[in-house]
Amino acid sequence: MGERRDHPQGPGATDNPGALEVEATVVLGIRVTDWPALRAAAVAAVEEFDFTGIDPASQRMELLREVSEDPHAALGALLHPDRLIGAVPGIEAIGGTLEISATEDFAPDFAELFPLDGEDGEPGDWTLTPRTACLLHTQLLALADAAYDDLDEHGDEPVADEDDQDWAIFARLPQASWGMHRSWRRAMARAFDDLAEDLGLGEWPLPRCPGEELALRLALADARALLGSQPQAVADLMGDLPADLYDYDWEGCSDELLGVYDLAGADSDEDSSARLDTLLSATHPEGWFLPYEEAEEREPGRGYRR
Repeated sequence: MGERRDHPQGPGATDNPGALEVEATVVLGIRVTDWPALRAAAVAAVEEFDFTGIDPASQRMELLREVSEDPHAALGALLHPDRLIGAVPGIEAIGGTLEISATEDFAPDFAELFPLDGEDGEPGDWTLTPRTACLLHTQLLALADAAYDDLDEHGDEPVADEDDQDWAIFARLPQASWGMHRSWRRAMARAFDDLAEDLGLGEWPLPRCPGEELALRLALADARALLGSQPQAVADLMGDLPADLYDYDWEGCSDELLGVYDLAGADSDEDSSARLDTLLSATHPEGWFLPYEEAEEREPGRGYRR
């Protein structure tokens, strides 16, 4: 924090010659733990803002849309310098900027989130191990990033056989989805993030709809491929996470994480991969994000990362 005593002379000069101009720098590390609560607070804040210009109503509606979809925008509305200064008596704002960015160095503590019960090295019941959770989490976030990159580059453009190499994610999905619109593709990108968030909260990433099952199947395939092609990179990613006999048991992951919820008319003896293929082929892509009957619906207003 620094103090300045060289006050400007003119219309902007303070009426109190003994006042100080102070430049304050505040760096905050923030973790969003309740997106619906953050969103509600940001919406309430925007409702109180004064907008100037040609069309204040449109400005307010656009900002309301942004804070309802994006945690970064919601934080920006709540932490804006003018709003913060207005809550402190005896001072006035003379300028300031706000920068908000996602940190790259935060990672869940998978050893704490997925503790290993046995210490004697003897196998017990199957479990999602810290190392498997870490690698799955990494792949889900990478897939979400790639899906949003596809959106930025292609938007509503349909996937075609001749240019499928230009797509990172959506050309890998069943062809029935290749002509889907931008909003659908954002929902697919969010499916990867939703499953990654489950892992970040210490929960097994149990898909709650066909779209999430498809997302998890891609993540399992990519995790297996990365382990096979870049074992040292995976080892470096694991750091000091404890090792276990069930690490990287992809067959076990498929058995325990996919096909958890019963479907009416589904063959109980059919493996999860075949069942998912049957379900996807029999359902229009618009229905891929409808939750299974027994699954808990995700917060509908949770927004999107981008």
